[in-house]
Amino acid sequence: MRYERHLRYERARSDHTVRAYLSDAVSLLEFTCEKVKRDGGDDAERKARDLTIQDLRAWLAARADAGHSPTTLARAAAAARTFTAWMCDTGLTDLDPGRRLRAPKRGRALPHVISADQARSILEEAENAAHEASVGPEGGPEADPLRVRDAAVLEVLYSCGLRVSELCALNRRSVDRVNRTLRVIGKGNKERVVPLGVPALEALDRWEQLGRPHLMREDSQALFLGARGGRLNDRAVRTIVNRAAREGGLEGHISPHTWRHSAATHLMEGGADLRSVQDLLGHSSLQTTQIYTHVSAERLKDAVRHAHPRA
Repeated sequence: MRYERHLRYERARSDHTVRAYLSDAVSLLEFTCEKVKRDGGDDAERKARDLTIQDLRAWLAARADAGHSPTTLARAAAAARTFTAWMCDTGLTDLDPGRRLRAPKRGRALPHVISADQARSILEEAENAAHEASVGPEGGPEADPLRVRDAAVLEVLYSCGLRVSELCALNRRSVDRVNRTLRVIGKGNKERVVPLGVPALEALDRWEQLGRPHLMREDSQALFLGARGGRLNDRAVRTIVNRAAREGGLEGHISPHTWRHSAATHLMEGGADLRSVQDLLGHSSLQTTQIYTHVSAERLKDAVRHAHPRA
């Protein structure tokens, strides 16, 4: 599909964004075609090529009525703008109605984070699980390779504040053990180098020695492997994080993004400056990173309310 190739190779979008944008484009075209049929028209395909700003707004309004969040609507608007711009650039349409499309303003909800003690509990439980012996093929003890991998995944996510897509894209050569750094390919195919904590590096070494050789089925350069030997995918990472949180004693759903938010918040609470946190997370705008100053302030208020005798 030409549009998919455009997103993946010309716009350098992540796999997650490509799937979301393709789904939104299909939704928009299906909505428009159905609208033409409801209005008594007979050339839905032609109408799809002649989208108007009114069509785009009606589609967004229908999604809002269906209960989609402001964040999802903002993403859908961005997807529609990208799609109509591509249609115009490739000559499928004469005009680009998406240039005038605006999404509802998003509220700046504070991200959900866990405490540093909770993070430590999760990591310690994962490390203990990784060291539990299981019976190997020759009757001797060996570490469970999946548990060794999971412990390394959690340590790297927390140490570096990575997005799921960034973690899954890591290769073995991404790790610089001499300088204790990790080379990360982020949004827009932008590269950044981030520090790798000692516990994370040790967990990676255990994974390379005790886990990866047991899962590798081909000459893969992927740093993290799935149970069948292929590159670890985002769904598996979400399962790893949520299960580790439950085993660490946390209730409710904990996502990899919660892990990322928590790493950033703990850095701010530990005295890291905003610009350094921005560089670690790979934010293009400092404004995006500033939300963590509000998170830290809210957590301080909660601590005072619960502990101060005259709060």
